[in-house]
Amino acid sequence: MKKKLINITELAHLIGLVNEKNKAANHTIRYWEKEFSIIKPIILDGNRRFYDNKQIENIKYIKYLLKDKGLTIKGVKKILSSNKKVDVSNQSNIERQYLKNKIKIKSKNILNRIKRLNRHG
Repeated sequence: MKKKLINITELAHLIGLVNEKNKAANHTIRYWEKEFSIIKPIILDGNRRFYDNKQIENIKYIKYLLKDKGLTIKGVKKILSSNKKVDVSNQSNIERQYLKNKIKIKSKNILNRIKRLNRHG
């Protein structure tokens, strides 16, 4: 089974890293690649970056910590290095908030799909 890969511009739009003119902020993602060792894009022909689902989730989490929670890069690195376990009881409050927010977004998307299906039969 093939992995679905998206390029850096699609990723920037997906996670909302765009400027006022809706132009993708690819430079931000490339900078984060240098700062965070968990971001490892697949680099193909022409030095183009592609990301699989695991990388997308890593970048979404980093964006959440930096942009939504206002942490510094140093703070995010500290969180990432301390949370190697997936055990919910050991998760930080920030990580729990991120996961809760992620579930809310998915639930809202599912509800919207159900509403559309009900309208269109």
